[in-house]
Parts: sequence; C-alpha cells; structure tokens
Amino acid sequence: MSDKHGFLIHARSEPGVLHELTGVIAAHQGNIASVTIIEEGPPEARVYFEIELPGAAQPLLEDLRTLAVVRDANLVETLQKIYGKRIIVIGGGAQVGQVAIGAISEADRHNIRGEHISVDTIPLVGEQPLADAVRAVARLPRARALVLAGSLMGGEIEQAVREVRAQGLLVISLNMAGSVPDAADLVVTDPVQAGVMAVMAVADTAKFNVQRLKKRVF
Repeated sequence: MSDKHGFLIHARSEPGVLHELTGVIAAHQGNIASVTIIEEGPPEARVYFEIELPGAAQPLLEDLRTLAVVRDANLVETLQKIYGKRIIVIGGGAQVGQVAIGAISEADRHNIRGEHISVDTIPLVGEQPLADAVRAVARLPRARALVLAGSLMGGEIEQAVREVRAQGLLVISLNMAGSVPDAADLVVTDPVQAGVMAVMAVADTAKFNVQRLKKRVF
C-alpha cells in the first residue's frame, strides 16, 4: 500500500527542471498525485508535489537534494491532510455569504471530530464568468461539492453544471429562477441549509447520503 507524501522543492527556474525532478521521482516508483508550481520566476521556483510512494519518503528526498537544479527540498504535510475536502460556493455575494455561514458552521462540527473540510467562496455575476467558474471547479484539487448561490442562473451555466456532474462533482443549487436547479443534484431553498447539506454530503463522519434521498428539492 502506498502512502502519500508532500514535497516542497526550491529549484532553479529554467527549462527542463520538472523533467529532472520527475525523473528522480519515477526512479523511486513514485506516483505523482498532484503538482503545483507555487511561484515561478528567475532565479528560483517553488514546486509542490504530492507523491504516492511504496516505501519511505526520505530516500527520495535525499536524491532530490542531490540534483544540481535543486536549492532545497523538504517533506511537508499534504494539503489533503491539512485542508481536506473542499466545498466551493459560487454566485451572488449575499447568497454566497449565507451559504458560507451554514457550510463553515457544519464543517467546524465535523472537523472537531477529526474531519478536514474547507470552504472556498467567490461572488461572481454574469452568465459566462459563472459558467467558466463552474467548469474550473472540476480542475480544483480536492473539490468535492459545488454550491451555486444566486437568484437567476441558466443557459451556459446549466450546461457547465451538467458537465461537472458527469465528472463526479456534487452540485447543490439554491431554489432560484432559471434552468440550473433542473441540472443540479439537490435544490435547497434556504442558503444556510444548502451549506450545511453540502458539508454533510461529503463528510465521512456524517450519515447523510444524497443517493438515499427520496426527493431532490428542499
């Protein structure tokens, strides 16, 4: 069984650096679960890897440090362990704020019991910006659920919702005008309750299961 480890690497900012880093990782049979270039610009870049390894992490760390392009390398806690699953809330500012109240309060209850759930929000207006944001959630690491908080959403946003649902993302919509509620997994009228239900749906410490619900509008 492989364990996942976090590696934070300070390296020279030049062509071919990622190739050298990943070559060493492959030599240790490491599976790169995620990689992020945190900061890039001459003369140095910071690169964060989450790597699944069949053995200890220290030998890989030592080999990475021997590379000429590496200034420093350290083992760090993974973002999964620190921040855990992510709830993303997108929409109008007032509704987003109310959803966040419910989600943060419920996440706190589960995190005290050993969960790791974080809540991210962004107020946005306009059909295309919202549709772009919905599609981008599927590219965010550790995102498990999306809450759409607004009073009117449809058109391209509805299509984006169907696309991300097909990729396995749970989508909860406020009960609003437009076609987005028809495309969502759940429709919740009260924004605070929508935030609570989003967290309950992804928490391992909750007994709430979306698939067992006998209705999808609340």
